Amino acid sequence: MTGLRHGDADADIFRVVRNGVVGTQMVAFPGLTDQQVWQLVTFIHSLQNPGSAAASATPVPGDAAAGETLFFGRAECYKCHGVNARGGITGPDLSNAARLSLAALRQKIVAPNNPGPGNFPARGPGGGGNGPAPLTVVVRTPDGREIRGVRRNEDAYSVQMVDAAGELHLIDKRKMASVTVENRSLMPDDYSKRLSADDITNLVAYLCAQRGRDFSKTIQQPLPGGLSYERLKNSAAEPQNWLTYWGDYRGTHYSSLGQINPGNAAQLKPAWAFPMLDGNAVLESTPLVVDGIMYVTGGGNPATVVALDARTGRQIWRWVRQQKVVNPYQINPFNRGVAILGNRLFVGTLDAALIALDARTGLKLWEVQVADTMEGYNITSAPLVVKDKVITGVAGGEYGTRGFVDAYDPVTGKREWRFYAIPGPGEPGNETWRGDSWKSGGSPTWLTGSFDPELNLLYWTVGNPAEQIDRSVRGELDNLYSDSVVALDPDTGKLKWFYQFTPNDGHDWDGTEDVVLVDRVWRGENRKLLLQGDRNGHFYVLDRTNGAFLSGTPFIYQNWNAGFDAKGHAQVVPGSNSSPEGSFLVYPAGGATNYQAPSYSPLTGLFYLEYSESGQQVVSEPQELLRGQQYLGRGTARQPATRRPDQPAPNSGIKAIDPENGRIVWDVKTVQGSAGTGVLATGGGLLVAAMKDGNISVLDPKTGGHLWHFQTGGATSASPMSYAIDGKQYIALAAGNVVFSFCLPE
Repeated sequence: MTGLRHGDADADIFRVVRNGVVGTQMVAFPGLTDQQVWQLVTFIHSLQNPGSAAASATPVPGDAAAGETLFFGRAECYKCHGVNARGGITGPDLSNAARLSLAALRQKIVAPNNPGPGNFPARGPGGGGNGPAPLTVVVRTPDGREIRGVRRNEDAYSVQMVDAAGELHLIDKRKMASVTVENRSLMPDDYSKRLSADDITNLVAYLCAQRGRDFSKTIQQPLPGGLSYERLKNSAAEPQNWLTYWGDYRGTHYSSLGQINPGNAAQLKPAWAFPMLDGNAVLESTPLVVDGIMYVTGGGNPATVVALDARTGRQIWRWVRQQKVVNPYQINPFNRGVAILGNRLFVGTLDAALIALDARTGLKLWEVQVADTMEGYNITSAPLVVKDKVITGVAGGEYGTRGFVDAYDPVTGKREWRFYAIPGPGEPGNETWRGDSWKSGGSPTWLTGSFDPELNLLYWTVGNPAEQIDRSVRGELDNLYSDSVVALDPDTGKLKWFYQFTPNDGHDWDGTEDVVLVDRVWRGENRKLLLQGDRNGHFYVLDRTNGAFLSGTPFIYQNWNAGFDAKGHAQVVPGSNSSPEGSFLVYPAGGATNYQAPSYSPLTGLFYLEYSESGQQVVSEPQELLRGQQYLGRGTARQPATRRPDQPAPNSGIKAIDPENGRIVWDVKTVQGSAGTGVLATGGGLLVAAMKDGNISVLDPKTGGHLWHFQTGGATSASPMSYAIDGKQYIALAAGNVVFSFCLPE
């Protein structure tokens, strides 16, 4: 099978598979992922080259073991190429080198500048194929330095290149003395002189044995360099980066960058826009930025992670994974972000897997199955790296699941501990569940937690119990630790303390909102505080050293809680919880706030959040528990409750709250309420707010006054963040299926 009519090159075959051929029986396959199409390209090439190692039963001459010794030794192939995460990243990964024929592999070694078979243009997973002559980019800087490397991406104004040492360079052409291209490879062209014929035969034998990435070997590689735990712990020292989902371990969602300020905010303009083409849902991702590289996730299925040049928005690499299993009752097809440690990037998936990628290349290092998605589990939020562990929660509160928090070894993917959000028999709190209802009591842990390195405490929030509305199975008990924050030992997963926001929840008031850790003077005393604006309509202040309740103040109209006892236990108003007859019109409806990022500014001492204010009637009805199906227990009211004149009409907005007393300092109304649009306070004296109607706005954090806005044109369900490159500050936001970045004019 040779001489394909529409082209033999990888890109030609990829295009035909993706788009089809008009007027023929070759239909398009737009539903396939990039990875699946590249796999088909590999298979088609194997049919084109029946003599290749992958397709031929003919024994391969040479000693593969001796070839491996050469590859990682005297021949120094490993300095540019990697096999199973061992080696360099300058050249293509050779874990799937067997896709090429013996002749092609040999020619690449002895004649790397030959444009025929054997070249490895970086076109897809595994590389390889017949392509144009290899290119070397040569950059000369204004101070006379020369950088030589392999081109990864280029446009009229920028070029991405990896040098022989594996360092990625993101080049602004306008600032360089020259950028030229040489029609030759970085690969040495004297192997035919330096190596014997037997050496070359052995190298080819070793490469022919590489038939795909071996994950039992990728987990053995150290992958030195990258982002250290010390840097994560001291993220305040590098405000140009955004190193965790909340921006820092304390969950403040605050940037100390101050280049953009009230005096120039009106001059903000788009710097770039990047469309995320994969997925079937609006983006909810908050990107990370590490040393000029942005990592952002797509929405829905397939799972997608993209690395971008954060200055230009140009793609560096893209990783795509189709769900292996799809629960037919799956909901919430979103992903909110990634975590990073060293050169490993961690992401969860809708089919409840946790995956580690090589942050330099996007190649997978390991994958572990955290839970069974057919039971209703999935992972929608970013993991959190704490010391030598990757910590993730799970979604599934709408199903008959049992929530938990897991910790994994970042190198091997081995699970280190698990904390169940519902205590089992013999554990304190199990008595707050009737009978065996704890086994299917929901209480998911789906939003990213916070961490205090000084106290060595991990704070993770827990969602609603199941059945979500009907309480008859679980009883009129507190149902611990649903709708709570738990403080865990990150080394062992052991519970240190907890505080429950909503006991015996029958409203779907997940307690999973961000917990913000603040050290400040509070009512005349230096305190280590935990602040949270909860879905149940209250703003909480806790002592984060021991969980002691300090205050709880409504930030919207609420009528379910008559106050708190001395220990902070809510005094539930009779008739406000779910029942077969239906509650009165209880505020808030669904939630006064949700997973959208709040922010705390040390400049103003204020806590900011977006909110929704309305009422609902909650009616329960027993429901049979069925595997993997929603377990809600919702009923229909015989007599619908109506709003009284003294109760607020539905509205939404952004509020500034004084933690000292819970007082609302200002309130700016929005046209549409949202569970996803968040805010960002900055050191420049700004509050950046995302709005569901597509606007990104800059407000005065002291007054709420308008300073600037931009209409993105896409429904927004994410929170803004900020970063800087070469002293220039940017503000980024995902809206619709596009990631935007804004900056001041040159």
